[in-house]
Order: sequence, then C-alpha cells, then structure tokens
Amino acid sequence: MSTLRFQALQALAAGEEKKVSGYSEKKITHMFASNVFTARAQREYLSDEAYKSLTNSAKNGTKIERRLADQVAAGMKAWAEERGVTHFTHWFQPLTGTTAEKHDSFFTLKPDGTAIELFDGDALIQQEPDASSFPNGGIRATFEARGYTAWDPSSPAFIMEAGSGKTLCIPTIFIAYNGESLDYKAPLLKSIASLDKAAVDVCHYFDKNVSKVTATLGWEQEYFVIDETLANARPDLTMCGRALVGHSPAKGQQLEDHYFGSIPERVFAFMQDFEQESYKLGIPLRTRHNEVAPCQFECAPIFEEVNIAVDHNTLLMDVMAKVAKRHKLRALLHEKPFAGVNGSGKHNNWSLATDTGVNLLSPGKTPRTNLMFLTFFVNTIKAVHDYADLMRGAIASANNDHRLGANEAPPAIMSVYIGKYLTEVLNEVETRVKEKFSEQDEVILKLDIHKQIPELLMDNTDRNRTSPFAFTGNKFEFRAVGSSANCGSPMTVLNTIMAETLKKFKAEVDVLIEKGEKKEIAILQVLRSYISASKKIRFEGDNYSEEWAEEAKARGLNNFKTTPEALDAFITDSAKELFLSNNIFTRRELEARHEIMLEDYVKRLQIEARILGYMATNHILPAAVNYQNTLIENIKGLKEIGLEPSAYKAQLNLANVISRHIQSINDNVEAMIEARKRANNTEDMHKRAHMYCHEVKSYFDPIRYASDKLELIVDDKLWPLPKFRELLYMR
Repeated sequence: MSTLRFQALQALAAGEEKKVSGYSEKKITHMFASNVFTARAQREYLSDEAYKSLTNSAKNGTKIERRLADQVAAGMKAWAEERGVTHFTHWFQPLTGTTAEKHDSFFTLKPDGTAIELFDGDALIQQEPDASSFPNGGIRATFEARGYTAWDPSSPAFIMEAGSGKTLCIPTIFIAYNGESLDYKAPLLKSIASLDKAAVDVCHYFDKNVSKVTATLGWEQEYFVIDETLANARPDLTMCGRALVGHSPAKGQQLEDHYFGSIPERVFAFMQDFEQESYKLGIPLRTRHNEVAPCQFECAPIFEEVNIAVDHNTLLMDVMAKVAKRHKLRALLHEKPFAGVNGSGKHNNWSLATDTGVNLLSPGKTPRTNLMFLTFFVNTIKAVHDYADLMRGAIASANNDHRLGANEAPPAIMSVYIGKYLTEVLNEVETRVKEKFSEQDEVILKLDIHKQIPELLMDNTDRNRTSPFAFTGNKFEFRAVGSSANCGSPMTVLNTIMAETLKKFKAEVDVLIEKGEKKEIAILQVLRSYISASKKIRFEGDNYSEEWAEEAKARGLNNFKTTPEALDAFITDSAKELFLSNNIFTRRELEARHEIMLEDYVKRLQIEARILGYMATNHILPAAVNYQNTLIENIKGLKEIGLEPSAYKAQLNLANVISRHIQSINDNVEAMIEARKRANNTEDMHKRAHMYCHEVKSYFDPIRYASDKLELIVDDKLWPLPKFRELLYMR
C-alpha cells in the first residue's frame, strides 16, 4: 500500500494538464440549453395544439390529453434523433441520494419483423422500474416489485452525453404500485402547489392581479477537488467519501490564503469543463471561486423556480463526478471529507415571486410601509419558529453531523437572523400597531477612496455566517443544508411549513375583518402577535458560542446534535398533521421516510465502521509494527556494542509509545466490531440507529486519535496512506 501511495505521488508529479477544447472560443449563450427541449425547441417540433397543451401543463399543472402526449413524444423524439440520440430514459430521484435511470432504445420491431424507431405518448408519460429495489421503508415487499415513473412536464426533457453516447432524459416522479411517493420530486411538487395556493390567497389582500406565486431557489454548491490517484490510494475516500483517519497538516486554512484566491490551473480546467456540460443542460451557473479550506471550491447559479433548481443541482452533482474523472480528479461532495478544516454546505437561498413580477421578500426602500413584504417576512419567521425541529430534521444526515457547528457551519440549533435594522422594524410593528410608521431614512455608505466610486445604498441586513437560517436582503438563506444532500427535502419542508403558516394567518386576519376591523389594521394585529410569538427563534449573535447554546436551551429551543434524534421530528403528531393536511405525505409515506432515513444513517455508519476497522488492521497497524521492529533492531544493536541505556532512551520511549497506540487501536477495533454486531442483531431500526450513533460511532475517535499519533511517529516511507498535506496541497 505504501508503494501505491508513492506511485500516486509520482503519477501526480508527471501528470499533464487537461485542456478543454473550444471552451474559450464559445459564448455561454451559444451553448446554453443546447441539450434541453426548451420552449423554442417545442415551438419548432410541436404543433400549436401540442405546444399550448404542454405549456399549460408546465405552468398550471393541467393534464395533457393522451393524443397530444403522442404528438409531444413524436416531436421530442425528432428533436433528440437529430442530435444523435438513440435511447431514452425516465430520469428520477429515488431516496438513495443519487439519480436513477433505465435506458430504452427507440428501436422496436413490428409484428412482420420490420425494424422502426418509435417513441409514443405511453412511453413518455409512464414507465415501470422496480420499486422494491429502491429504499421504500417497508411500503413494498421484495416480491412486490411494481413501481411507476410518471412524467413531470414542468421540468423540460434534456439530453445527457456520456462518452460517445447520448440519452434523452425525461424528468419524472417515482411512486409505488399503490401510489406512495418514493422520491424527492413528488412531495416537492405537492409542496409547491400548496404554497402557491396559500400565498396567492394572502397576496390578494394587496394585489388582486396575482394569480401565481412561485418558490425560487438559488443554491450554492461547495465541494472539494483532489487528485484521483491519491484518492484511490485511500480506501476511506474511495468507499466513504471522507478521510476516516489522518493528522491535520501543519498548514491548514489558518492563513486564510485560499479563500477567493487564484484558482489552480488544473482545477480551473475541470471547472471550465463541467460548466460547459452544465450550460448545455440549461444549468445557469454564474459564480465560481475558491472556498476557505485548501482544495475547496464553490459554484452557484442564477435563481430558478425551485423544482427546476433542484433538478439542476442534482444534475450538476452527476456532471461534476463524471467530468472529474476526465481530469483524473475526484470531486468530493461529502460534508466533512477532512477533519480540521471547513466542511461543505449547500446554501439554499429561498424566496417567493409573483407572476406580476414582485419578489415578496424584497423590502424595497421603505420596508416599514411595505406591508406585503412584512407579511411574508414575518410569516416565514413564524413558520421556522413553529416547525424548527422539522427544519433540523430536513438537513439531518450521517455526513452533516460531522459538519454542523464547526468551522463556519451553523450549529444544530435552529435560529433566524434578520439583522439590526429589520429587528428594529419588527419591534416598531409590535409596539405601534395602529400608528403610522416613520419613513426609513436612506442609509448611505460613503466610500472615501476615489471620487469616481459612487455612493452605495447600504443593504438592510448584514450577513451572519453562523446562522442556520438568515435573511440576506431579498431572500432567506438556509445555510445548514449539507453539500451532498438533495435540495428537494429541505425545500419540501420549507414550502410546506410556509403554506401552513400563511393559511393560518389568512384565517386569523379574516376573522378580524369579519368583526369590522379594517384590512390593514387586521393584518398588522396578526403580524404583531406573530412577531411576539416567534421572538425566541430570532438570534443576532454568534451561533457558535456556548452562551448561545445555554440561552437557546433557556428559550426552549432544541439542540439535536445527532441524526437519529433529529429525524424523530418527522413522526410527531404535529408533523403528521402538517403533511397530511397539506397533502404532501400520507401517514404511511411519512413513517416510511423516517424508516428510510434511519436506515440510510445506519448503513453509512456501518460502512465507515467496516472500512475504519479494515484500514486499522490491514494498513495502519502493520506499518506501526514494521517501524517498531526497526526500532527494536536498533536498540538491540546499540546494546550489543555496549552503549549505555541512556544512548537509546529515545528509541525505547518511541517503542513504548507505539505499543500503547497499537494496543489502543486493537482494543477499540475489537470493541467496535462487537458493538456493531449487537446493533445489527437489533431488529428495531430506530433503536439500531441510536446504537450505531452512541455505541459503534463512539469508537471512531479513539481509533483515529491513536492512528493520527502513529502517523506523526512512523517513518514516512512506511506510512501507507496519502497524508492530508499531499491530498490538500499536491495538485
């Protein structure tokens, strides 16, 4: 294994830079959405009737007639075949955390043996993958295999290129034979519809012309990039996506010199390549830069409707993994691949937009007089307050447990940051309901650097990097989402709790209006009660501080530090009532998802425990014993030539230290194996998850500690695993 490590380093030193052919010669606009069945392509390949039906279905959720589905399928096939496509697939997002696809060719045979190319409405609308082989939480038995994928017309079809092949991908939902959802998209679409209706009803207090409200999402994707040959020399990175052992290098991120620094050329070539592939798929990437940790980077797109944004982020993760291989790199999306430096998040910037062109979370110049903004702003805070535990559960995972609360990642305590100015606004609303609000004085930030630099209007909020849910000008940023997560889960929860809160808000306002109160005064009275009731969720300080943890506890805010306890929020009575009343999940679906998420947690820790035990026994201990034998031979030789014991005191001490660490690793690995056996013999998944969390996982840190100490002692030529300094700095 040490040979493999040094072979990897030699290969890295001799590696050639990967160039991206033609990228610099093309405008982004020339390639953007070239592999997407856009409205423009639909106009060209569909009849007016089929085009109008498809457009209406995408915008309003109306069903497409079967005969028109045949026309859409024929047009879609013609468009795809002109671009070299031979196969199609229903592309969906099962609860595995990855995407899924089963390819079928357009080729078929007529009864008389004639070969033809065929793609009809039936194939477009519905297919039948195996539902029992995907996570289903007990909904489907192994012998009950039938499941369905159903076309989502609101997300356009696209062509995925892989090597020399091209496949027409049709975004779909995935459901079991009895109709239960088994993916991320189906509940997300339901939450979008629920939020749309509730938000439109509230908008009518202010503008009767609003007929649709759309949740929008702009995600920020953080990731690490390391050399593939070095990654392949580490079983933990290959199997788990993170380094289970490894001592922090002398230079980590403490100099803060990587953040926004010059992008390394090899990584830059990779970025250009995956951006090009993303643009062709219609993913509107806008930003790229170095992140804080060495070898950590970020990309971000322009805001889109939440359903499309989720699809695009899921697609991007696939594209990044494939393109990285071309460059002999490994893109790591794990939330905490390396201890001691920042982990990676997927900041979900969420807002609401009307079909009249209004951002409902944009304060404007005078938020004190912008009653519509205040209404949606306060309702969002109230929603997070009332369902804080669900928000925590929505971002819970084995991976994210390593990240939350450390190195600029928000803690597990849910809180909302809104900034000093808007705090004053809410205080004024709360105390002066029936009086006129004072006009906001324009706040000017003067930059006394150069006369040509203009004055800038100061933002209504600062940014708080430690807050899990922060208002950042015209949107809320859910910073606690993990980098490898599907955005669909947290967005489904956020949409749903917002819909529920808006429905309750409207009901309370209507009661006051019926009692004779003026509309504006009724709205302000309910807002005042919501501001008062949700105060404890608002926090403007340092979310990392011990003082906040103590204060949050005093406020009654939960601090679920582990995934098993956080996931219990999904099976409370209030959660069941919320999701059932908004038609997002049935009781059976909700309980199944809880089971699926617990099972995923267990399996990930199970894999990590097995790999950690394997690495300790097969790589770390042999290297330590080998070096210890060298010390022993040295001590024997010094004794034989008659030197005083003081002459080899250091060697004796090293041998003793190595022995203690060897024994510690051996004892903890054996104990971990026994704990894993006990957990695996427990049938109840909830109990098994807690056993893995509190018993099996408890041995990870002692094993790592002893291993990392040995890494500092054992001869570098004998150490089998690429070290952090090599993984993070050898490019």
